[in-house]
Amino acid sequence: MQKAYKLHGVNRHYDWGGFDFIPSLMNIDNTAKKPFAEYWMGAHTSAPAMIDTHEGQTPLDVLVKSNVSSFLGNKTASEFGALPYLFKILDVAKMLSIQVHPSKENALIGFDLEEKAGIAINAPNRNYKDKNHKPEVMVALSDFWLLHGFLTPELLESRLNEFEYFHSLIEHFNGADYKGLYRYFMQLPVAKSDAILKPLLQAAIESVKLGKVDKSHPHWWANKYYNGVVPDANIDKGIFSIYILNIVAVKKYQGVFQGAGLLHAYLEGQNIELMANSDNVLRGGLTPKHIDIDELIQHVQFVPTYPNVLNGEALNSFETMYPCPVPDFGLSKIGLNGGDRYTINTQSLEMLLVMEGEILIDGKVYKAGEVAMVGASELLEIQAQTHSILFKSFVP
Repeated sequence: MQKAYKLHGVNRHYDWGGFDFIPSLMNIDNTAKKPFAEYWMGAHTSAPAMIDTHEGQTPLDVLVKSNVSSFLGNKTASEFGALPYLFKILDVAKMLSIQVHPSKENALIGFDLEEKAGIAINAPNRNYKDKNHKPEVMVALSDFWLLHGFLTPELLESRLNEFEYFHSLIEHFNGADYKGLYRYFMQLPVAKSDAILKPLLQAAIESVKLGKVDKSHPHWWANKYYNGVVPDANIDKGIFSIYILNIVAVKKYQGVFQGAGLLHAYLEGQNIELMANSDNVLRGGLTPKHIDIDELIQHVQFVPTYPNVLNGEALNSFETMYPCPVPDFGLSKIGLNGGDRYTINTQSLEMLLVMEGEILIDGKVYKAGEVAMVGASELLEIQAQTHSILFKSFVP
């Protein structure tokens, strides 16, 4: 009986994506130079993965529904009723939007309100695409940079004092009033926010030109967003967030977990991302997409964040676990040398994403960029043909 199924994900061509990383990994010809931003491996209704079966290719959500308990396992089927996670590969060439994800309770409320208001699910002003929360863990596949939660009170106050353009904002922070500061700035008339951001951008561009700053400094990213050119007006207010959030550098195979309410943005690099099965995003700038500041403010946790970069916890000599404090998903990295054999015992629907090398699973060879999907309650041996790195998604 078949234990492993080959999974074919869905490419997402958002304009912030790179042109080479995902096509190279997937052996795709990209002479048309389309941006490959994300590769989705999941059962989200907007872009379900396709699964190779004896009967032909079947959408993952349809396949799971055909035998929920068999594919998900009794525990996951009872608790969630569907695959609770979405697995992705990202190539961040341009900065993503400043964003926050709602809690599950607030997602339910927001989705129902927009349904009652008659806002189409694909409308550009729609905030809630589904009823789920979207906690997420990322693991870097290269040097990776992101914005991750508010600076500590001491650092943020120092930042406001450091730049004269921010001096008028100090009284609104008042030591630790994150909400007061953020709400005040984001609700400023454009002319007043431009008066703060325009000289700031001019200083940022000059600092980068003179080589005075690197990627650890907000000037670097403010300059990158506008590609060294200061707009005459209507400067994106998301620039302010670059200066009040933590800039975090993550090395290859290190990870970061981000829960509901955490203001964040990806800046640059490649990673894998595992999240609850949701596409709910509330944006706060650095994007041409819909921004609803009042709704965003309701969901942001206005507290300082102390970044916790995850190195993973070794389960044994082959497998390393990245702690994820949610019931929806878990993530581990499996490293094998050529000739190694490693046995997994699945408790839920699991995906094995090959990032390096070549492995043999259930009689089939999987190369870098390919994914094996395995249902619950399977005892399966992985045989490494060469040095190989895999990432495994599962439900705890």
